[in-house]
Amino acid sequence: MKTILLSVAVGTLFVGTIPRGDAQAAAGSPYVLASSSKVGGKGGFDYVYADSSGRRLYICRPGSSEARVTVFDLKTLAPAGEIAGVNARGVAVDPITHHGFASSKPVTMWDTRTLAIIKTIPVEGGPDGILFDPFNSRVWVFSHRSPNVTIINSTDGSVVGTMDLGGAPEEAATDIQGHIYVDIEDKDEIAVIDTKNLTVTARYGLEGKGGGPGGLALDAKNGVLFATCHKPATMVILKAQTGQILAVEPIGHGTDGALFNPETGEAFSSNGADGTLSVIKESSPSSFAVEQTLPTMDGARTSTLDLQTGRIFLIAAEFGPAPSPPPQGGWVRRPMIPGTFTILTVDRRPE
Repeated sequence: MKTILLSVAVGTLFVGTIPRGDAQAAAGSPYVLASSSKVGGKGGFDYVYADSSGRRLYICRPGSSEARVTVFDLKTLAPAGEIAGVNARGVAVDPITHHGFASSKPVTMWDTRTLAIIKTIPVEGGPDGILFDPFNSRVWVFSHRSPNVTIINSTDGSVVGTMDLGGAPEEAATDIQGHIYVDIEDKDEIAVIDTKNLTVTARYGLEGKGGGPGGLALDAKNGVLFATCHKPATMVILKAQTGQILAVEPIGHGTDGALFNPETGEAFSSNGADGTLSVIKESSPSSFAVEQTLPTMDGARTSTLDLQTGRIFLIAAEFGPAPSPPPQGGWVRRPMIPGTFTILTVDRRPE
């Protein structure tokens, strides 16, 4: 996951309702951009995480002297507190133990009811993606550097073990039956992990249908994987049991997150470069089609799903023009416009 870094003045919460005519795509499209919450604040941003059970939204704000995890009420998006001093990329929560974890170095563990830090857990590599697996109550912390995975017991925060995946992991998904699937960005493949034995049991190549996978979601009931890719910009859909490619659907550019809603049978890709949300409908375990391409906001590349309401949340900000490149050349980061860090809410269109 590529972190966006910025430096801005702290903003105030503003929630604006997007006019229905501007938010909707074609008539009959199922989703609308329902609201835009301008929360501002210093720091970068990467993953966003909805704790559907605890009714909180966690956003990591890394990369500055005021690095922290900001917390919002999942229903109203009112500020609910913060976990200060945590330079993290993502969050995972065990809803049974009420323990939260941030992919910082060291990993930070806290009580989700009080936001009080319980402990910090030394880890190697560069923590980035993170996943809670209810199968055996473990937190999986992913790193582009070796070791690629650190596995943590979510009850006491002890390190269970580490793994190397032979490449750079991005997003992961669990079937809650002893298997975790991870897209390996630099290998154009999906690794299948046996979570009991901590071994890689299979590798599914994307066969040129998609490259640089940045997001991964899973329909656990039907055993279907949705890998969102950069080059070309496609969603490669595979059988989780065998890796057989079932379909390839177009998505927007700049994907950095994939979601699946088991209630509606829809997969989503948040596309930061295009500022869109791609919606792919699964009519059956072998039938898929693009249902909608919803305009969101430039840079809105990561997303999360509230399983209780079906709402999708994305994060983004407005950026000014890039400064002149240095004499030796190279890429220059665009500065964020102060106070523009924003939470977007996507909801189903009112009937």
